[in-house]
Amino acid sequence: MNQNQLFQQTRLRLALWYALVMAFILSICGFGIYKAVAHAHSMTLGRELESVAGTLHDTIELKLRQPAQLEPVIENFLPNICVVGQSCIPEKSSPKRHILSAINQSNYYVRFYDISGRLIAIAGNYPEGLPIVFKKELWQTLKDSKGNLYQQISFALHTQENRDWGYIQVGRSLADFNSYLNAVKLTLILGLPIIMSLVGIASWWLAGLAMKPIYLSYRQIQQFTADAAHELRTPLAATQATVESALMMSHLDEAEAREILRTTQRQNQRLTNLVTDLLLLTRLDRQSIPLQSEICCLDDIISDLIEEFAALAIAADITLTSSIQLSQPLNVVGNQDQLYRLFSNLIVNAIHYTPAGGKVKVSLDRNDHYAVIQVEDTGIGIPQPELTRIFDRFYRVNSDRSRTTGGSGLGLAIAKAIVQTHHGSLDVQSELGKGSTFTVKLPFRIGDWGLGTGDWGLGTGDWGLGTGDWGQREITNTKHQTPNTKHQTPNDK
Repeated sequence: MNQNQLFQQTRLRLALWYALVMAFILSICGFGIYKAVAHAHSMTLGRELESVAGTLHDTIELKLRQPAQLEPVIENFLPNICVVGQSCIPEKSSPKRHILSAINQSNYYVRFYDISGRLIAIAGNYPEGLPIVFKKELWQTLKDSKGNLYQQISFALHTQENRDWGYIQVGRSLADFNSYLNAVKLTLILGLPIIMSLVGIASWWLAGLAMKPIYLSYRQIQQFTADAAHELRTPLAATQATVESALMMSHLDEAEAREILRTTQRQNQRLTNLVTDLLLLTRLDRQSIPLQSEICCLDDIISDLIEEFAALAIAADITLTSSIQLSQPLNVVGNQDQLYRLFSNLIVNAIHYTPAGGKVKVSLDRNDHYAVIQVEDTGIGIPQPELTRIFDRFYRVNSDRSRTTGGSGLGLAIAKAIVQTHHGSLDVQSELGKGSTFTVKLPFRIGDWGLGTGDWGLGTGDWGLGTGDWGQREITNTKHQTPNTKHQTPNDK
């Protein structure tokens, strides 16, 4: 199984798990919504039935005179009332509008019982096959012969002299309620597959997003391994060829032996530099070794590097200059060796990719919070699509050109890592054919250095005045004099 199939299968598994979890959650939510809707609608129907029954009870009770006898005036409220054993009272053609007119609707019925529980009269839309056995429960749910459900409420009736008259039961058909719940249920049942289809599509997309960084990281590891193997193979192959050619000679004179040794030494040095760079990047990434910090004078570092690379610039017919726009030394806290490596990489990089007759300028300035160092060249420039990738390890804008410079493609990656270790930023602006400008910003105050948060980065040089928050320690600002030691490592854009 290749890597693409592995990632696709992993993505599919993630999408399926996400879809299953979402299906479970949505099912629970759908069931909860259905129950909530059913409960809310049931409560609404109950309050409506209680209101209608209560109003009817209060109105009729005021008209009753004799127990178990209905007064003719009641037909004004219940036009279609029918007394058991007698003919039904005809319905009025135009009853008065009243809250009790709800009884005349098709979903309500009324029953009257005497004290003994005998049915006296019915009104409204009385269903066939409804049980007539009287029960005193306040709320009841009944079923007729057709299986239709009804909700019923019962109240006791009294005469005007407060004698027991009997009971009134008001019921309501639940057909519309069940129809509404069935519509809600059908909506949820039909809607769930549609929603799950959308969730499936979304889960596949989200799984792709989740897998993308892992996939890119894996591809970067593959590319890094291939590039590292390629870089290591080149000097090894050259060394192997040199040794084999030497072994094929019957005898070697001193000049030939020295030339072979020099060739072997150059390739060995190339290997050593490459391994050293890789180890440095690993250490910077992991930060397994605490950074040894000290007060670094950027003026001195820039001046030393300009002097150090003057010969290289002259040999390449490049004008190398510096511009320090400060009246006093500019100091930061950091690792001096790494800062030398950072700026030397940028300067060497600029010299290598600037044609003869061009210029490289190193500027040092500051703003309120950062020391700003710019390395500007009039070189070949970098295409805009490549700007986001030039800090990748082993990445080259033009591999053939990089081969001619002898670079391995790690210089800018190391520079970026050093800047990040110092909590700064490294940006690049470039125009193809006109040149590039690399801008480094290093903060004056870095809490992680353990040197306090005082005003030590203002470049005033008054380290021993005791005005900064240095934990009551006296620090003397001695200008760091660094021998002109080569920190040069060929670098690549």
